[in-house]
Amino acid sequence: MTRIAVFQMSAAIDPAVRTARVIEAMKEAAEGGARLVIAPELALSGYGRGPVLAQEAQRPDGAWARALGAAAARHDISVIAGFPEDAGGTRHISALMIDRAAPDAAHVYRKGCLYGDYERGIFTAAGPSTVIVPMEGLNVGCLICYDVEFPENVRRLALAGADLVAVPTALPKGAPAEFIARHTIRARAFESQVFVAYADNADADEGFVYQGLSSIAAPDGAVLAEAGESGDALIFADIDTAAFGPSREANPYLEDAARQGLV
Repeated sequence: MTRIAVFQMSAAIDPAVRTARVIEAMKEAAEGGARLVIAPELALSGYGRGPVLAQEAQRPDGAWARALGAAAARHDISVIAGFPEDAGGTRHISALMIDRAAPDAAHVYRKGCLYGDYERGIFTAAGPSTVIVPMEGLNVGCLICYDVEFPENVRRLALAGADLVAVPTALPKGAPAEFIARHTIRARAFESQVFVAYADNADADEGFVYQGLSSIAAPDGAVLAEAGESGDALIFADIDTAAFGPSREANPYLEDAARQGLV
């Protein structure tokens, strides 16, 4: 069994102290018994800051990665956090995946499908990819925000052996967003028989107001933990993959999809 935490982060936090706030959340999560904490999309820079994000983008071995790696070693906790990535002149919305057992070797997931003109005006879509990192006894896949709204993306990770899909998110507030946060995330976990950890921003920055409602969903569709619509929040869940054997036996979607040639 592995305890994980999701850090819902207020978008109102000054960009100058966002890295320090993520590191503080790592410490708080570790003190709560978690061995992995997941922070939102562009957590280290802020999301709604416009073209300045292209200028602030860093490489995966940059200052943000070094700071989180040092914190992972210091607080004995693995971390996944969103950042704007400089990939040799191309900019991506990405997530650092840092294992406390190897804190100097960050893995990176790049957002496959960008949402709207705002993101497409700053960043480049990476297209579908399968990034799964062994962390804390779990095979952890990663998607970012809009990616998870396509069931094919979660199904691809599940077929590749993911136990948990981590989803750093910046979901703008509204009726469709509330539906996504409350219902779609549970459906993704259920239909692909995986855990889904959905880490959203909350409150407002200069560009957007965010939905909050971060959550951790189980393969049987149960919500193991959920945050409110506003403010910083740290939520926890114990991930026991063996406990959901009965759900997977009753709902063998992956096996039957393969049998029918659907995947």
